[in-house]
Amino acid sequence: MTDLRTGVAAPHAPPPVPPPASLPRRAVPAVLGYAAVRALGLVVLAVWSAARGKSALTLLSARWDSLWYARVAELGYGYQVRLPNGDVHSNLAFFPLLPWLERLLHAATPLSYAHAGLVVSLVASLAAAAGIFAVADHLYGPRVGGCAVLLWAVLPVAAVQSMAYSESLFTALAAWALYAVLTGRWVSAGLLAALAGLTRPVGGAVVAAVWVAAAASFVRDGSAARADSARPPTRAPSCSTALPSSSTAPPSSSTAPPSSTAPRSSTARRLLGMAVAPLGAAGYVLWVGHRTGKGPLGYLDVQAGWRNGFDGGYAFARFVAEKFTSFPGALAGVGMIVGVALLLWLYVTGVRRGQPLGLLVYTGVVLALALCASSYFGSKPRLLLPAFPVLFPLAAALARLRTPRSALVTAGLAIVSAVYGAFWLNGSGPP
Repeated sequence: MTDLRTGVAAPHAPPPVPPPASLPRRAVPAVLGYAAVRALGLVVLAVWSAARGKSALTLLSARWDSLWYARVAELGYGYQVRLPNGDVHSNLAFFPLLPWLERLLHAATPLSYAHAGLVVSLVASLAAAAGIFAVADHLYGPRVGGCAVLLWAVLPVAAVQSMAYSESLFTALAAWALYAVLTGRWVSAGLLAALAGLTRPVGGAVVAAVWVAAAASFVRDGSAARADSARPPTRAPSCSTALPSSSTAPPSSSTAPPSSTAPRSSTARRLLGMAVAPLGAAGYVLWVGHRTGKGPLGYLDVQAGWRNGFDGGYAFARFVAEKFTSFPGALAGVGMIVGVALLLWLYVTGVRRGQPLGLLVYTGVVLALALCASSYFGSKPRLLLPAFPVLFPLAAALARLRTPRSALVTAGLAIVSAVYGAFWLNGSGPP
């Protein structure tokens, strides 16, 4: 368009900037990518299992812990098995949220308890993928978020994410609780932490993250308030220049001093979130203590019957050392040492890159409980699945690659993960 007075073309107005997409829309590609990777894993598992005369559905829904969860859903608590060596395996060791959901879905559909657990796990794995994306996207952007989800999908033991186990359900609750912490939704964080505490013993990691992050926010608010009070007061304008002659009327609400209701409300929400967060884990542990008649530490006795405990990593270190007594075992021992070293390096990298305190606390507790417990050593890889923030440095590196190369790397890892998962579940499988 030309200005009629000057004859000069008027500059074009800049095109409007489209509003950013909402979180659900940003998460869709990552969740679809996750679903594609897991679908590949399930197809490979089905083909591999059929070739060996086994049922992939049975491997996913009716073996190991899946049977214990389904039995709790069907019969409730009180079942136990006494082994020849005197150990007592009680179903009180299994937290109740997954069995509750299995029972609810079984009552509403024709599904068996085992198949209901499989459906819960599959849906929860998608929610976990969305939660992981939300956390990584909030910190580093959508590209890193998508890469983090895909890396979680191609972990060597990612087949557990599709089993009737509680790992996917716990990871979903933990990821969304951490996102609520990062975005200041303290009541939601507390509620999600309470649900996570009803899912697995490691729910204490989510509680610790909520508490530490909330306490740190109180400290920051206090420091900011002291800094504001230390500033010199702003010089008020003179009445003759600042106010019109008719300003003798009382000030309107727009010029009144700001209310302190908002800070008080924020403080109340943080305190409420901190109070709600431990109710799930504490409630179940205390209930087990009451049921066994052994008080608050009764749950530890139940875990001791499964030979689970916390020894600071001594038993795991001895297990790794024993691998070096033979040549094939030595290779496995080297692999375990390299794997632990990689986990610790990734965690330290997260610290150096300034990951939020809540994430560092959560990841640190998950790693400590998985690596330093005297539980069955074959279960440690799956116990590490909820420690998804350690993947963020790798996700950032993958996101820096050009898209074709990034896709090629992800596809290769997906194939390896699918083949390994099928081999693993058709062998001894996860305990």
